[in-house]
Amino acid sequence: GIAHDREFALTANGRVLTQRECPTMSLIEPILDGDGLVISAPGMATLVLRANDTGDRHEVEVWGDLCVGVDQGDAAADWFTAFLGVACRLVRMADDHVRPVDIEALPGREVGFADAYPLLLIGEGSLDDLNARMPRPLPMDRFRPNIVVSGASPYAEDGWDQIRIGQLELRVSKPCVRCVVTTTDQQTSERGAEPLRTLSEYRRSPLGGVTFGQNVAHFGDGNLRVDDAVEVVA
Repeated sequence: GIAHDREFALTANGRVLTQRECPTMSLIEPILDGDGLVISAPGMATLVLRANDTGDRHEVEVWGDLCVGVDQGDAAADWFTAFLGVACRLVRMADDHVRPVDIEALPGREVGFADAYPLLLIGEGSLDDLNARMPRPLPMDRFRPNIVVSGASPYAEDGWDQIRIGQLELRVSKPCVRCVVTTTDQQTSERGAEPLRTLSEYRRSPLGGVTFGQNVAHFGDGNLRVDDAVEVVA
């Protein structure tokens, strides 16, 4: 995936901690500059860390996958525990750990601490259509994509199989089934019923849940830049 994306995680009781269980995580703002990590949150002194790969190693579970996380120290653990009110520790995925993407069509693809895929793609047209159906529009950050495409019709991405962005080839793998995190205001951590209530009216998956956006994996290495053209290959 994108360099440093989902490279760090909070772990509690051997499992990755997310906004599903702890919505106040949305208020934490991390900035990574080289190996320097600067973390801020309301009411907390700024935490400044030097990310390392030499700390204690912990086994960390992400949706059944057992990963290796390198502990980032007691100062980080104390800071996050104090803010969230949950005993947790900050870990960085070990450089020598390989977590494969769990799909036969993508051999050799790897992923960090994300749920399952390196990339999540959503079209702006899809959000515009969803917002037109709701009493109050929501921003794109509710869905936390790392690729946003403009200029396509609503849900056009549902029909894409392979795309090219710049010189990078990407496989559009499967629809993203959405969870309660989408109902969390990323600025306040407050939760409501939307957008899951509206999505349930027209975006139900035959396998259960509702979908919005597409999980994506890339072939090889390359650069993604804002305003790159997106070509639908298949």
